[in-house]
Amino acid sequence: MPFDLSPLWISLKTSLLATFITFFLGIAAAYWMLGYRGKGKALIEGIFVAPLILPPTVVGFLLLLLFGKNGPVGKLMEPLGFSIVFTWYGAAIAATIVAFPLMYKTALGAFEQIDSNLLRVARTLGAKESTIFWRISLPLAVPGILAATTLAFARALGEFGATLMLAGNIPGQTQTIPMAIYFAVEGGAINEAWFWALAIMGISLSGIIAVNYWQETRGKRRGQINSKSLSPSLPHSLTLSSPSFSSGLFVDIEKQLSGFSLKVCFSGDKQPLGLLGGSGAGKSMILRCIAGIETPSSGRIVLNGRVLFDSQRGINLPPRDRRIGFLVQNYALFPHMTVGQNIVFGLPKGLSATAIRQLVETQLIAVQLEGYSQRYPHQLSGGQQQRVALARALASQPEALLLDEPFSALDTHLRSQLEQQMVGTLANYEGVSLFVTHNMEEAYRICPHLLVLEKGKAVHYGTKHDIFEHPATVGVAQLTGCKNFSSAVPITSGQVQANDWGCTLNVIEPIPDALSNVGIRAHQIMFTDEPNQENTFPCWLVRTSETPHRMTLFLKLHHPSTNNNDYHVQAEVFKEKWATLKDQPMPWYVRLDPLRLILMQ
Repeated sequence: MPFDLSPLWISLKTSLLATFITFFLGIAAAYWMLGYRGKGKALIEGIFVAPLILPPTVVGFLLLLLFGKNGPVGKLMEPLGFSIVFTWYGAAIAATIVAFPLMYKTALGAFEQIDSNLLRVARTLGAKESTIFWRISLPLAVPGILAATTLAFARALGEFGATLMLAGNIPGQTQTIPMAIYFAVEGGAINEAWFWALAIMGISLSGIIAVNYWQETRGKRRGQINSKSLSPSLPHSLTLSSPSFSSGLFVDIEKQLSGFSLKVCFSGDKQPLGLLGGSGAGKSMILRCIAGIETPSSGRIVLNGRVLFDSQRGINLPPRDRRIGFLVQNYALFPHMTVGQNIVFGLPKGLSATAIRQLVETQLIAVQLEGYSQRYPHQLSGGQQQRVALARALASQPEALLLDEPFSALDTHLRSQLEQQMVGTLANYEGVSLFVTHNMEEAYRICPHLLVLEKGKAVHYGTKHDIFEHPATVGVAQLTGCKNFSSAVPITSGQVQANDWGCTLNVIEPIPDALSNVGIRAHQIMFTDEPNQENTFPCWLVRTSETPHRMTLFLKLHHPSTNNNDYHVQAEVFKEKWATLKDQPMPWYVRLDPLRLILMQ
């Protein structure tokens, strides 16, 4: 053990100061860059990480040019009689510069890992950006930031080249542990070099090991789900009250998306409006524009007489001022907050502790989760998380409720139960509600009115009965579950030729001027023993597909099939019907009921 321990104290002093500075600078830079969308982002990023790439001696040389007697900073400090060069301040600056990239990049990664839905929902709940940072982003990024701090400290502790260039190797003043090791080896003092090498390894590794251990034990604690929280009964409905609104929602917006342009115009009232469409049709983007999370290219959004967005008048209210409740697919419960804290997150400040406690209890009773206020989201089942998220969205009594595929993460049984709850909730809710889904049966059960979207365009808007009975296009018919289509041309006012099926069909529905297709739903194809009825044709079975209760029959009209993919229509029958049908000799006869035929443009 060497007699002079000054390298240890100098190293700790400079490293701790460098870590303190990089902690704040790194977090601030990372959070700023996370949301920065301006020009020169790549250049700024390159400058931030340059000390991680450049050799330390190059970094030290640049610092010497900056802080030296003839450098710009050196000249400014000269009248004050102060110099950075060859002082421990210089060592601290060098350590700060080389440690900053590790702090910045690791903190940036921690912020990027946060689910963006958490931030979006927080904005719709009325939170300011500063509130979101302090209450959501920073707490959730703590594990990554702690790791970043440890790495920055270890890097600052081990800095050599830049420190040597700027601060030199002055024993008792600027000689850090790395320099003590280097000059001990150079002077042949191997035992002294071993001492300092073991010291710096012990300090660095102990910090890293401590952080890793903390993260592992924290992960295990979060993974221990309380089994008692997974099986409460489901509520029949929520009876959360909200103020009465009469004027409803008006949306007329355009927004350029990847591959197509979103352009829709519709209105909504107290009755739930379903937005039905395939993946990528623009459904979720519409909700985000209404909530203020995304900004349309142009248009207007008005809610109960309040203009939320108007491109011509330059109005674009922030999400926190729109009074919108937003329920996203993964529910976006804040994982570091309890159920009670989640529910009251969006409430205005100034409420007494008693008022907050009563409100939480009321909400939890409404969703049959009484006594769960101190649980964390990871201690809840998927269905319970959905109910908490819904209670949170409604707690501040929003004027509009936006539901973005709220059942997509649930199994079939739980989805059915919670769907019934949602029907009751929306029936009691007096504001405007929009329900996004790609499941046509789900949309039919929940929403009396539907807006069908294809590639950002509204292709059908009306009652669910109208859309399912008379879909305007093939795309709408496909979304509503129709599987059988044929190109068609009119022959007379009551007949069309189904080209793909090779038959002439009598129809009752008026033939559109721009007729393009005729279709029929699989469950509406009828089997008959009377081949002379209208629209009745012989058919041969090609293959079958089985579900628990039904059989799908792939049929070839007019003559037998040549292969498994050579068929005209699909028919669905219950298994009881299939049991009596399957042994009958071919051909069978199917009737395409004129009342069931769908004529599309």
